[in-house]
Amino acid sequence: MAAARGHVQDPNDRRLRPIYDYLDNGNNKMAIQQADKLLKKHKDLHCAKVLKAIGLQRTGKQDEAFTLAQEVATLEPTDDNSLQALTILYREMHRPELVTKLYEAAVKKVPLSEEYHSHLFMAYARVGEYKKMQQAGMALYKIVPKNPYYFWSVMSLVMQAISAQDEKLAQTMFLPLAERMVEKMVKEEKIEAEAEVQLYYMILERLGKCVEALDVIRGPLGEKLTSELQSRETKCMKLYRRLQRWPECNSLAHKLLLKNPDDWQFYPSYFDSLFHLIDQSWSPPEEGEHCSEGSVHHTVAEVVRFVEERISGEDGRDSRSLRGPYLARLELMHRLRERGCPEEKLLGEPLELMVQFFGKFGDKPCCITDLKIYLHLLAPEQHVQFINRVSEAVPLREQGEDGFAFPEDTKALQRHLCVSQLSRALGLHHALDPDGKLRLIAELKAHYRHGLKFGTNALKTELQFSDMYCLMAAHVYIDLWKETEDENMVWQSLGVLQEGLSLSPSNAQFKLLLLLVYCHLGAFEPVVDLYSSLDAKHVQHDTIGFLLTRYAESLGQFAAASQSCNFSLRFFHSNQKDTSEYIIQAYKYGAFEKIPEFIALRNRLNQSLHFAQVRTERMLLDLFLEADIVLSLEESVKAMSLSPEEDDIPWDTMRDNRDLTVFTSWDPKERELTEEHRRRSLEEESVWLRLRSLTLRLLASLSSPGHTPTQQNSETTNENGVGDGTSILGGLLAQLHHTLQTAAQIAERRTQYPFLGPPSTRLVSALSSGSCQCQAAALQLSAHLQELETVGLDESSELQTQICNGFKSLVVQLQGETSLSTVNFILSLLRFTFCFFLCTEILNKGKGDLLEMKESKLKTWPSLLENLIFFVETLCIVLWMASHCAKILRPLKTSLQKKKKKKKDTNTALPAVVCGFQELTGSLQDLLTQALEYIKGQEIGITALKLAGLSLEGQTQDEESFTKAAMDKVQSSYLRSLQEVGDLLKKRAETIKSLKI
Repeated sequence: MAAARGHVQDPNDRRLRPIYDYLDNGNNKMAIQQADKLLKKHKDLHCAKVLKAIGLQRTGKQDEAFTLAQEVATLEPTDDNSLQALTILYREMHRPELVTKLYEAAVKKVPLSEEYHSHLFMAYARVGEYKKMQQAGMALYKIVPKNPYYFWSVMSLVMQAISAQDEKLAQTMFLPLAERMVEKMVKEEKIEAEAEVQLYYMILERLGKCVEALDVIRGPLGEKLTSELQSRETKCMKLYRRLQRWPECNSLAHKLLLKNPDDWQFYPSYFDSLFHLIDQSWSPPEEGEHCSEGSVHHTVAEVVRFVEERISGEDGRDSRSLRGPYLARLELMHRLRERGCPEEKLLGEPLELMVQFFGKFGDKPCCITDLKIYLHLLAPEQHVQFINRVSEAVPLREQGEDGFAFPEDTKALQRHLCVSQLSRALGLHHALDPDGKLRLIAELKAHYRHGLKFGTNALKTELQFSDMYCLMAAHVYIDLWKETEDENMVWQSLGVLQEGLSLSPSNAQFKLLLLLVYCHLGAFEPVVDLYSSLDAKHVQHDTIGFLLTRYAESLGQFAAASQSCNFSLRFFHSNQKDTSEYIIQAYKYGAFEKIPEFIALRNRLNQSLHFAQVRTERMLLDLFLEADIVLSLEESVKAMSLSPEEDDIPWDTMRDNRDLTVFTSWDPKERELTEEHRRRSLEEESVWLRLRSLTLRLLASLSSPGHTPTQQNSETTNENGVGDGTSILGGLLAQLHHTLQTAAQIAERRTQYPFLGPPSTRLVSALSSGSCQCQAAALQLSAHLQELETVGLDESSELQTQICNGFKSLVVQLQGETSLSTVNFILSLLRFTFCFFLCTEILNKGKGDLLEMKESKLKTWPSLLENLIFFVETLCIVLWMASHCAKILRPLKTSLQKKKKKKKDTNTALPAVVCGFQELTGSLQDLLTQALEYIKGQEIGITALKLAGLSLEGQTQDEESFTKAAMDKVQSSYLRSLQEVGDLLKKRAETIKSLKI
């Protein structure tokens, strides 16, 4: 804001300064008062009026602010203060298109102003008006002939090509014109900066003129490419690959690897080119150079020799060897084996090569990630032998109380840790029996605690050297939990992770695994702080946000669900504005190659599956928590600007941006996440999103019953006889019916994802509980009710019977087996959520049977909690349907009574549908009362559980304290969930009273 003040010598600047200061300090009310005072004395001081508008905007008075701003904007100001203040205001209002109009007017009045022309260009850049940007750039260049302005115009042409829906137009008009504009500058020898050469290269590459692009890179212009190391070589390599000029590709890679044998980016090109040359039976010419880049290695023997020479050079070094050549040997072996080449034997035995690699680099954390991808080269019978061989290279001397040998320094610790990681990656941990796994856990925990002595002086932000032992122990506990279904294992896993986090509070992997385990146990309350402490930045809200938003609402933590949705939505909503700023900076500093990347990022985020999910779930959540409690359903839908006709989810271009490898894992290949898992997960997520989106749009149509028919959804009547074929409601119901069929097919597959893979959606449990079917039945009733509204009460006996049957069916589904296996059953089972066997003391050594109770177990039922939430959601939808029904039946009943009075009809019997409706509301009230009583019982039962007296076998006192703390968090979370569910049901109980007709 202060930057907009201009020169202090200007008397107006001196008058405006206090207002700027108030706004900068967030004192918006004082800024408004100060502006009012100033405007009384100086009515024509337009900037004061705009600054007042900014204050009004920031205090929530958007309409007043906009009116004031438009008063100034219509005067077409040209003073810098007013223009910049208006720009700030329009940005805060998310109306960047108004800034372009401001500067268009300013440029007309001051046509030779370089500043206003550049502001106009940037204003167009914010809204993506590439054609106008091109014109503005050339107009600016004519006034001030500087190279950057000229190339702004060229880049705007490139952006027109990138954004053009017609690829032919891009290739025949926009890009050739951009090429000619740059060629003109080249011929006139006016190319000055590296950015201009980069832009020329980008244009030629997009035109597919790779030969011309090569000439540019290798010619005098290429000498300007100095900002990145090996920029010219990297671009040449890319072009050789596109042109399939494999001899040049091979030769260039060979030369670059001679200079730096550790530069991994060139090894793949070196090997790829070799096999392409072999497939093409290429041979060098008899005379002269092999190719323009020099000699070519076109046989496996030559490449093997080259790699071995690089390794020999490393073996002879006094200093630390480079990893590149050793990894290249393994990579070459992998590729030769894939092709079935006998020359693989020339490289040696993979076991020996890996042992050698471990000997050189085993004390580096990267050793496990380097070797893991090549473990498949070992035969299964060699796995144990390999681990024994690498274990020999680990110096262990210190003896612990449990008989374990420990490392004496951090390098030895890292070697031992790497051996443990390799053992797990080879499946040796998974092959152990339960007792073997428990012994392994004891060893891992002993090594973890021993390793803590090396990090006694570590800062809180630093990780402990032995943290990975702790994480691996937690993984083995989880293996045991999944294999034996002994929940004691998962409690101990939580205990060891909480202990690790207390000593290494910045360890993200501890937090992520804790977050996942708590969610699997049905406890969301501790997850909020864990996720917050991860301090997710920018795009991480899209890539890992699903870990938070998947569970919040489904586990009954409605307040936390709102908060978690807001975390994500704030990022997505600021994406458009932020990306525009990045693009503007890229133009200013000539980073043209970054502009398409920023556009791609914006598109990627706008098309994000997670964005669509969070937006949909947030609106549904707001309705469940507020509709007909704070505002009516109609007002709530209106406040969201929700329209049943509009489907703003980009189904065809949806992107799955989830980072499904965010958890550190050493699982063997057969237990890892596969592409099939990813595909099925995306399919399941999309179908669940479609169900939720259709439910939301159907609720919007329920809130506007007078919706006029439209032809855009003119589908045939669905097989349930619902919908008139032309109404929006009928079309949406048909889509819902079709989506439910697809969902049922997906649910039948029962896909099991790895524990560290994508979480399953709520789809299967929603179908098995009957929630989806019950919601669909309620929404379909609204179509019958619209028909009843048209026909009237006195001529619709058959229709009334259908509706009455629907009412009865809803109550049965809500409390019967088709919905939630009976509310009584769920709530009574929830009573035993924390049921466990407790052994507190040895009463008498002479009594044997009682001493058999050595385990203390705490059992959770998260699926039952999730079903309870489905019950709440479904009940809300049924209540909205009932409210909608009441609005239709009230005037119909009044109209019928008036008709009877005129005809002097003495029949006082109520129509069937009215009786059915009264029966429905009575049943719903009873059901709610019953549910509230059971929830109260659960709260009393869970509160009464005394976890402090638990004695967990096999754990030290410190371990017990961490495990019990985790149990306390789970207990508190369940109580919180029940409290929030109870509070919502109490509010819903109040709304039932208003359903009388």
